[in-house]
Amino acid sequence: MEQKLLEHLATIWDRPDAGIWEIRGPGEHYVFSKVMCWVAFDRGIKSAEQFGLDAPIDRWRAIRDEIHSNVCTRGFDKDNNTFVAAYGLPYLDASLLLLPIVGFASPDDSRIAGTVAAIEKHLIRDGFVLRHDPRQKRPGELEPIEGAFLACTLWLADAHVLLGNIAKARELFERVASVANDVGLFSEQYDPILRRQTGNFPQALTHLALINTAGNIHNSMHPAKQPAVQRSQ
Repeated sequence: MEQKLLEHLATIWDRPDAGIWEIRGPGEHYVFSKVMCWVAFDRGIKSAEQFGLDAPIDRWRAIRDEIHSNVCTRGFDKDNNTFVAAYGLPYLDASLLLLPIVGFASPDDSRIAGTVAAIEKHLIRDGFVLRHDPRQKRPGELEPIEGAFLACTLWLADAHVLLGNIAKARELFERVASVANDVGLFSEQYDPILRRQTGNFPQALTHLALINTAGNIHNSMHPAKQPAVQRSQ
């Protein structure tokens, strides 16, 4: 099954799509979509190597590397030192915060620091992260301005954990935790102006992100102790 999925993905990864947020209108070459295609081949290679599976690893490795090069060439804004939402567009997307988390780029890569800084500059509203770049006007999107996306705020916290900014990560985590309702549940979004949760409720993605971030912060502050190496006598 894994091989069939990757063989199909090999034929469609370079096509435009609607992105993680299912944007209306013509498809675009969304960076996060390409990155997740990279993840599929990267994990397929690793599982085949780990379990000794009969798989076209060399071909998968070539496709994985092609996707990586494609994204870094067409999905990165050199002038502003940031990855962008989609090829040829100067806008951001909060899903870019997941690039170091899935292993596409190292946390110490200057492009990741630049992307995080750009998102903090353009996608923050009253301390929470928007999933879309407010500078981009999308035809056909007539709904009221949406609230900040809580999972995205937690992704920013995770990025700061990887960057070593634990205090900043805790600040973001506690900000999200503070908007839970009376029984500790979270919705999809939060309106910091009206101070109320909005969007789908309850939202599993928010709760999963909260748990992941709590674990990441805890592990960064309390790293597991490695057993002492026993020296031979």
